[in-house]
Amino acid sequence: MSDAIEGVLYVVATPIGNLDDLSPRAARLLGEVDLVAAEDTRHTSRLLRHLGVAPPTLSLHEHNEAARVDQIDARLVAGQSVALVSDAGTPLISDPGFVLVRELRARGRRVVPVPGACALVAALSGAGLPTDRFLFQGFLPAKGAGRRGRLEALAEREETLVFYESPHRIRDTLADLDAVLGSRQVVLARELTKTFETFLEGSAEALLARLAEDPDQARGEFVVMVAGAEPKAGGDASIIEADALLKALLAEGVGVKQAAAVTARTLGGAKKVWYARAQSLKDGD
Repeated sequence: MSDAIEGVLYVVATPIGNLDDLSPRAARLLGEVDLVAAEDTRHTSRLLRHLGVAPPTLSLHEHNEAARVDQIDARLVAGQSVALVSDAGTPLISDPGFVLVRELRARGRRVVPVPGACALVAALSGAGLPTDRFLFQGFLPAKGAGRRGRLEALAEREETLVFYESPHRIRDTLADLDAVLGSRQVVLARELTKTFETFLEGSAEALLARLAEDPDQARGEFVVMVAGAEPKAGGDASIIEADALLKALLAEGVGVKQAAAVTARTLGGAKKVWYARAQSLKDGD
């Protein structure tokens, strides 16, 4: 190799759509390393052909990552350099690579990040939601009960919530966001850096309607961003405020379930928490 340091694992970010987003440094290294460890070698081969380089490739994905550690470590010990890439974006960010990096660092090997495209950061930069604090959760659970449970656990968090989602689950996820988090602002970023890049915003309910009107908007990979919970007054004051609202609704004949939904939309928080409180008030506890 020319000026590359021997025995290095380079964690290389690759484009999430637009090939022009590959940095000159990343392009140079992909042509210089002795091996490219790729999530999908067929996908990465297309990028390498675009660059006019042909380093050897080795598959490294979630099913074989642990088994590849010794093999890649032996390359580094022998003085070879390896580039780790995922199908798109920055490795380890909801992509393979964590096990490899953790184990190699534990063995004293040198790991060098080569930053670049990341769907999470790209989406946040264009969404118009607060970015001073955000909580990235990767992909939500695929099953409805698990997904709703995760959202309920996050309902009180005041940071902007960020998730990745696939096109075949986006409608179910929006439905669960509506059920658990109510009318909070949601921003969907889809097909980032590609021809049909789109930012859609509104409540989860409104976005579901938008996708029903235009099914094309449900295509592509999504970054889902949700406004955080409103800060609470704190302690007894917030409980008193909620109790007053719940009592007023119950006194007007509103059912427990509906009262909990209105309180969640008004004060934030998980509907199941307000449901339990409303039921307690109704029972006279």
